[in-house]
Amino acid sequence: MESTNYDIHEYKTGFAKKPIQVIREVPLTIMLNGREVVTLLCTAKYPEYLAVGFLKSDAFISSPDQIVDLTIREEGDRILAEVETCHDPWKGRVMERSITSGCGKGTNFGRNVTTTSKRRLDGDIKVTPEQILTLAKELHNRSTLYNATRGCHNSSLCTPTEMLLFREDIGRHNAIDMICGQCFLDNVPVDDKMIVSTGRVASEILMKVIRIGVPILVSTAVATSFSVELARKTGITLIANVKDDSFWVYNDKGRIIGF
Repeated sequence: MESTNYDIHEYKTGFAKKPIQVIREVPLTIMLNGREVVTLLCTAKYPEYLAVGFLKSDAFISSPDQIVDLTIREEGDRILAEVETCHDPWKGRVMERSITSGCGKGTNFGRNVTTTSKRRLDGDIKVTPEQILTLAKELHNRSTLYNATRGCHNSSLCTPTEMLLFREDIGRHNAIDMICGQCFLDNVPVDDKMIVSTGRVASEILMKVIRIGVPILVSTAVATSFSVELARKTGITLIANVKDDSFWVYNDKGRIIGF
């Protein structure tokens, strides 16, 4: 269940009882080879994809073959994701923590900007402005949980003509990590795909998409200066501030037809 029903009181010239839906928030603790990595707050949907996507986007794992066991279980009021690998994911790793622009304290273990900025995204995908606007509209139309609760972000994996995966969660980071995890575990090719998402494109969001290998990121919100600089260094096509009939192109690399 993604939401819970509550009776609250709403003020409109006076107070009146009002039934509403409130988005579910559950701690998901990720254990890697018996060691706690992080606790994420999420809706508890697709916890296996979220856990693996987080580990992949933070460079703890690089191949599905490294995973020898993945167990998801409830433990009291939280969910536990236990991942076992055949390699030592902690070797040579210095744990770093930073305050990100997301919801609270983020974890940056191997999230090295210098390393990420050396990657070049050369995916062969072309998209028209009309297709971008259509996909952004479809993202909005699919956002039933947001419409019910006003408490989540949405992300989708798309071709120029079709939305393949749609994920929604409390945080935009989680929604993108779920897509990353599913593509990683199911061996979904991504160099000819794009991600369409809600939420501000801060550097940690852009780096996740770069690590997945998706060459186009589209958001209905705006991008930060750090993200723009990273996009131009890596060659990812960055499109944001998508409205009903307009959007901003921060970086293209020839993937937008007619630009």
